[in-house]
Amino acid sequence: MNTTADADAPLYLGLMSGTSADGIDAALVQFPASGGCRFVRGLTARWEPVLRARLVALGEGGPLESLEELGELDARIAINFATAANQLLEEAGVDRRQVRAIGSHGQTVRHRPLADPAFTVQLGDGNRIAELTGITTVADFRRRDVAAGGHGAPLMPAFHLAMLGTAGEDRAVLNLGGIGNLTLIPRDGMPRGFDTGPANALMDAWCQRHTGRTFDADGAYAASGAVDTALLAGWRADPWFDLPPPKSTGREQFHLAWAEARMGEGEYAAADVQATLLELTAVTVADALRAQQPDTCRVLVCGGGVHNRQLMRRLAALLPDVAVESSAVHGLDPEYMEAMGFAWLAQRTMDGLAGNLPSVTGASGPRILGAIHLA
Repeated sequence: MNTTADADAPLYLGLMSGTSADGIDAALVQFPASGGCRFVRGLTARWEPVLRARLVALGEGGPLESLEELGELDARIAINFATAANQLLEEAGVDRRQVRAIGSHGQTVRHRPLADPAFTVQLGDGNRIAELTGITTVADFRRRDVAAGGHGAPLMPAFHLAMLGTAGEDRAVLNLGGIGNLTLIPRDGMPRGFDTGPANALMDAWCQRHTGRTFDADGAYAASGAVDTALLAGWRADPWFDLPPPKSTGREQFHLAWAEARMGEGEYAAADVQATLLELTAVTVADALRAQQPDTCRVLVCGGGVHNRQLMRRLAALLPDVAVESSAVHGLDPEYMEAMGFAWLAQRTMDGLAGNLPSVTGASGPRILGAIHLA
């Protein structure tokens, strides 16, 4: 991957914090006229532990204490996002005047695409990010798609198609963040994308509760246990897994209380539960891929789960006729894929171009996404 800046292409900065709320990913990129994405530099800024705990609780459906808290959180999240952006620019030695725009995802605290009326809420005031960075900021990408009848998620398939599509084979891009999601890119036909169910969010939460570690490095804890087939079957029986695409979900549905409610009165070794949670992620991804694009030749994996070697082994075992590999093989850093994607969405918005794929989200048509907050 070339990390040398292209003098002819403007810089964009993407900011992303996902379902796991384990940190703010910041990526500085360019999109050369010749195509592709040139990664310049990235960093991950950790949330303050108290703030992260509050965001996780809200993401799981916990109540807001008041409108005062809502306003404070919106401001504090924005300050954290702006701090990450400024730190990245400082480390990269880049003059902020070289950056055309920031694309900020914000922090999802509610996602209700099936409610009546449907809604989604991401906090992190774009006005404040623009003020604190001095850079035009595009934020609030998801709500326009929801207003047009879509799920507002996933939004990365458009970026995946632009960067990783090929006429040579049926491909899929698998993002293993807090929630797993697939982008299906057939050699012929329209791309599709949807969430597959829980990924790192449940595994991380269980690991932290029983080991004190925030994540299961290499999947070693899961590998030390054994899959409980009855427990796995109980989790897979959740009706959400049988819903057809388009569909999306989040921590508000798949959290530890959800998992424990289906464990009943049984006694389980903690490592066995970890192994079964990992198997749930792998199996639901494999099932979805076989059902929706059975001729897939290659799965390109990104997100934090790409570093979970046990999870990657299980995916490869469940998909023996499919090449399962990191997106890094194709020149896109798996750690910063979503942050790069929101930088790309900012470019689309600034250029007056649609950023959603209606075949993915279910929206009634292409839409220019987000609100522009001028520097």
